[in-house]
Parts: sequence; structure tokens; C-alpha cells
Amino acid sequence: MSSESSPLLENGSHTGHRNLTFSRRVVNFIKGEDEPSWAESFKFFIFGTWFNILLVFIPLSFISHHMDWDAGLIFLFSFMAIVPLAKLLGEATDQLSVKLGETMSGLLNASFGNAVEIIVGVAALLNGQLRIVQTSMLGSILSNILLVLGCSFLAGGLYHDQGIFGATGAQASASLMTLSCITLVIPAAYASTTNAGMQEYCGDPDECPTAGLLFISRGTAILLLGVYCAYLWFQACSNILFLHCTHSNVQLKTLPKFPLPPVEQSSQETIATEETEPRMGTAAAGVALLSVTVVIAFCAEYLVASIEETATRYSIPEAFIGVVLLPIVGNAAEHVTSVWMAMKNKYELTITICVGSSIQIACLVVPLLVIVGWIVGQPLTLHFHNFETIVLFVSVFLVNLLIMDGKSNYMEGLMLLTLYLVIALAFWVA
Repeated sequence: MSSESSPLLENGSHTGHRNLTFSRRVVNFIKGEDEPSWAESFKFFIFGTWFNILLVFIPLSFISHHMDWDAGLIFLFSFMAIVPLAKLLGEATDQLSVKLGETMSGLLNASFGNAVEIIVGVAALLNGQLRIVQTSMLGSILSNILLVLGCSFLAGGLYHDQGIFGATGAQASASLMTLSCITLVIPAAYASTTNAGMQEYCGDPDECPTAGLLFISRGTAILLLGVYCAYLWFQACSNILFLHCTHSNVQLKTLPKFPLPPVEQSSQETIATEETEPRMGTAAAGVALLSVTVVIAFCAEYLVASIEETATRYSIPEAFIGVVLLPIVGNAAEHVTSVWMAMKNKYELTITICVGSSIQIACLVVPLLVIVGWIVGQPLTLHFHNFETIVLFVSVFLVNLLIMDGKSNYMEGLMLLTLYLVIALAFWVA
């Protein structure tokens, strides 16, 4: 018989720690008792994958910036430095989540899941490069739902005749993606069709948008952040109910009052197989997370500062840099993971990585940057150019059509990749 003092999960209480003093708990936390040592933790963190060989570009990024080398070299070195740092950021987040439980893990992943995009966006925002902010966010969404999902479906289709995933969950995520897409269409429609929206106070409407456009964008940003918080809560409730349905040792006090689709055996096996193995101590993972975030902030600042000169000197359109090149920085390691999961016939994880990351960008990162711009006095809005709005709308529309049946094949992946390449060509001459 459970009471208000009983734990949510029957194995969730730690009575052995109640007799320890606070200072002793702090010492145990820092020492990492019953956890990998600090040396073992950082050995795994730095030498755990061949991908980290790209860390040599970090000092090159710092040196090239402070010695005023060619802008193209600064851009290249900073670009290559952030790629492995994004991988390390994700690794530190996963390792820190191991000991924090489901709720804190969800919040941590929601906060740092797209930390690179947030850092690059804030750096561009503080430099007044509002178009780079908008195009890089648009590029991150398109990269996830077209390039990564397309490569995953194509690679998985070469190994398996057909990929199967939960259509209900995929459609729920796609519906939220559609909502966020519609919220970007409305500011563009307002600015293009209404008399108040078409007023121009200067030559470039991106630099001095109308008061109505700012009001719509900032109000929409606040609403989207609220929807994203509700989405996280919905996911948390779904995960708890899933545990109750699939693990007999999990006891719940109350159950959410909405039905859940039947759980397939393959989903249970996937979760059991893909649990993160603790390879770092909690304190070491926290220090690593903070350190990598600081280094990324510096590299992102150097990267953003060199974009304008690089684009001019090498005749690369800034829109192409924002939509195609910058998304690769934060998502390269994630892209590899998604394709690898599809090749292993674990399409549930592929959909989670691709569509889930796009939702974070559209419903968390973009609104957050609008609010940050409001705070620092930069007039960032949700008004994307008509061409960009149409591109996003047709991309989300195609993805919805392809995943609604809960099945995939290599031909669907080829369709997504084709659309992405057509968009890339269009932005090259934009």
C-alpha cells in the first residue's frame, strides 16, 4: 500500500545515504566513489573515439584568430574544431544523465541537446548578424528532417527491405513540427500582405522590422516555449507509463489518463540495448560539460566573426553558409549516429534523433534566440523570407507524407535527399 512518502519507483529510495552528513556527501561526490576515477573518466572522454583527432583544430582556431590569419583559415579551423566538441558535449551530457534519473536526464538533454546551435546563434546575434541566425536555424531544421533522415532511410534501405517504426509517435512529433512551421508562415504572411506589415522604416526590413512584426514574433516565441515545455511533460508521462507497461518492478502512484499504443518487443529490446554505459564519474562529467561549453563559445565567436569576410573573399553566399554549412558543425556526430541506427534496423531511434532535434530547434532554440535578441536589443523576428518559408513548409509536408505509415525504404530516403540537394542549389544562387 503506497502513501505520499513512498517513492515513485520501488527501487528509487536510497536509505543508505540518509545518515551521511552534507559535507561527506560532497566529498563522496567529488571523489566519485563507486564510479570511474577522474583519470579513467577523462581518458575515455578524450581518447574514447577516433573522432577526437579533430581536436587538433582547437589550438589552430585560437592561433589563427589572435594572429589575424586569413578569414577563410579562421572559418575552416573554427568550423572543424566545433565538430568534435559537439560530439564531446553530447557524450558529457549522456554520461551526466546516467546518475540523475529520468526527470533530470530529460531536462539536461533538453537544455544541452542543441547547445551548439544556441551558442552559435547567440554569438551571431551579439554580432548583429541576424540573417545568419535565421538561416542557420532554418538550415538546422532542414538538415535534420531532409539530409539526416534521408541518409538514414537510404542507408537502412540498402541493408533492410523495409524499416518499421511507431507511426503514432512519429506523427505526434511531425504534428508539432507542422505547428512550428505554421508559426513561421504567419509572420511572413503578415509582412507580405498587410499594410502595417509592408511599412518599411529603412532599406533593409530585417534590420528594422515593424512594431507589429516584433510583437507577433515575440508573442509567438513565448507561446512556442510554453508548447515545448508541455511537450517535454507529455514525453515524461509517456515514458513513465511505458515503464509501467513493460517492467513489472516499476510501481506508480498514479497513471496518466490517456491511452498508449501497444508496445512492440523490438522497442523494449532497443531501449535495453541502447542504455548509456557509465564510463565517467558524475563530477568529472559535469566538469567536462562546462569546459567543452566554454571552448565551444570561443570557437563559435571566431567562426561567426569570420563569416562575412569569408563569404566576400571566396564568393560564397552567406545564405548558403547559414543553411548548408553551419548546421554540419553541431550535427555531424548526431548524423553518423542516426545513419548507424538505421543500418542496425533501429528506426525508432533514428526518428527520435532527426525529428526530435528539429522540434528542439523550432520550438526551443528559435524562440529562445528571439527572446535573447529582445533582451540585448537586437530586433530578431520570426519573419523569414518568403522563399525560405516556402522551402520549410514543403519540406515538413514531404516528411509528414513519408512517415505517416510507420514504414520506410531506400526510395523514400532518396526523395528526401533529392529535395535537400535542390534546396542547397537554390541557396547557392540566392
